[in-house]
Amino acid sequence: MDGSPLPKESARLLAIPRWEFIALVAALMALNALAIDIMLPGLQQIGASLGVENENHRQYVITAYILGFGAPQLLYGPISDRLGRRGPLMVGMVVYVAAAAAASFAPSFEMLLALRFLQGIGAAGTRVIAVSLVRDVFGGRAMAEVMSLVFMVFMIVPVIAPLLGQGVMLFSEWPVIFVLMAAIAAVATLWTFVRLPETLARERRRPFSVAAVLDGFRIVLTNRVALSYTIASTLVFGGLFGFINSAQQIYVGIYGLGVWFPVLFAAVAGMMAVSSFANARLVGRLGMRRLSHGALLGFLAVNLVTFALALAGPVPLVVFATLFTLAMLQFGWIGSNFNAIAMEPLGHVAGTASAVQGFVQTLGGGLIGAGIGQAFDGTVVPFTAGFCLLGFGALALVLVGERGRLFRTYNPPVR
Repeated sequence: MDGSPLPKESARLLAIPRWEFIALVAALMALNALAIDIMLPGLQQIGASLGVENENHRQYVITAYILGFGAPQLLYGPISDRLGRRGPLMVGMVVYVAAAAAASFAPSFEMLLALRFLQGIGAAGTRVIAVSLVRDVFGGRAMAEVMSLVFMVFMIVPVIAPLLGQGVMLFSEWPVIFVLMAAIAAVATLWTFVRLPETLARERRRPFSVAAVLDGFRIVLTNRVALSYTIASTLVFGGLFGFINSAQQIYVGIYGLGVWFPVLFAAVAGMMAVSSFANARLVGRLGMRRLSHGALLGFLAVNLVTFALALAGPVPLVVFATLFTLAMLQFGWIGSNFNAIAMEPLGHVAGTASAVQGFVQTLGGGLIGAGIGQAFDGTVVPFTAGFCLLGFGALALVLVGERGRLFRTYNPPVR
């Protein structure tokens, strides 16, 4: 991030420096990572404290949040296209803070899941509107560069959050995790309220009616490139959610890392942050398609190797961690570029487009990730098999979107 001046059209919309805008958008998106990753070290104690006997059912603490996060995005998008970005965003953030604080007092596992679902509903606004904010101000490769910088900052949270969660578990009990989460979100809410300008000009706002909303969805869902890349990124995100669901069982249950689990988890996230930073520096020269298509092929190749080794027998920790880190290194070049390519032709309905994209990615990716997590059988075979299938599916969808040609250096006609 730097202090370089914004283009004229961007400067007109922003009253804060470029670096602060990127940091603020990253903070909004990071609240979602925080809500998931800070929980991981505490899942075992939550299950024991609230009487959860099946260890796979502890994953529902993650799944409930993701499900709550999914569908409301379809409302946040059109509402923000009509009313502007700030108002709906602030409502969602307040709901997030309140639900997180209340979860610290949950008397039962069922109540905890309900509050996590509510927290996800509040967080849905941050995901939709964060992407809309960037699309309001930037387009094309500039948007991909900014999204990469956002992802770089965003990925710092998976590095820090599990360590924070583990620190809480060493010195206190699991409810304190929710107190800490609510406090961090409250600071982000105050920062947003004080500093974030409105980025959607009044003349660009769309009416909020059933016909207008359906027309917005029609525009999004009938755009071949946008739809193909949205579903492809959903599959890749499904793999990420699968890892998040299974990480504690893999690193602690299989490899016996104990309290060192958050350190290895943070190392993987750190490599994803590095690749996002590299993407921000390279995308302007090489383009979104060259980088993301190459990364997708690399992602698939590494996961095929890991799956083959898993079938042959137990995979040593060093080998598994190295290969998985290489696979997730590619993720930093896939996620931000796929999102930017999907959003590029939809700037005139950015809120609705971001809502549909977020809904499909979150709900679809969450369900896929839950399936991978529930398939855990004490080995890494189901996990690695899932990653391979998702990689092949994403490649097929990209080929559909690009009419069978990879590594284009221009935007093909869309329809």
